Amino acid sequence: MGCGRKYSTKQRHRRMVVKQEKLMKKILLVHAVFLLFGISAFAQKPNTEYDKEKLEAARVAFITNRLDLKPEQAEKFWPLFNQYNEERTKMMDKVSNLNKESMQELTETRAKEIIQKRFSIQQQLLDREKNFMEEITKVISPQQAIKLGGVNREFTRQVYQRHRGGREGGSKD
Repeated sequence: MGCGRKYSTKQRHRRMVVKQEKLMKKILLVHAVFLLFGISAFAQKPNTEYDKEKLEAARVAFITNRLDLKPEQAEKFWPLFNQYNEERTKMMDKVSNLNKESMQELTETRAKEIIQKRFSIQQQLLDREKNFMEEITKVISPQQAIKLGGVNREFTRQVYQRHRGGREGGSKD
């Protein structure tokens, strides 16, 4: 036999798939970097719908890369995550409105109502997060799922720092 390696068709296919996945991750990372830098430039423009689209595209690329999502995982992950995030945002808006109301002069009865409503919403948030984790760990590994919250916060922190024009907190990149 010669010095060259001989691979079966299956091995060649697997090697090609691995190379393609690595290339996709690099492409996603490059896109995320460009989008993150572009966000600060666009953040001061009045067209917020365009900004939201750019921001969301950057978030998708960032999270996909940091969680090392395979294409088949990402296809199932993002609809679940987006639904969860939308529901969570609505609940957090309710908490925010209650917090704003609580800054006003309130009767004792109304103050007690607000406290109970806040606890109720917080319980709904917890229940929804538990449900989301059950759903999501059918699509991604528990290790990926546990990293999700931190990765999402890291993205938000980086966008906030870039928007402010500084990197005071430093970056782990």
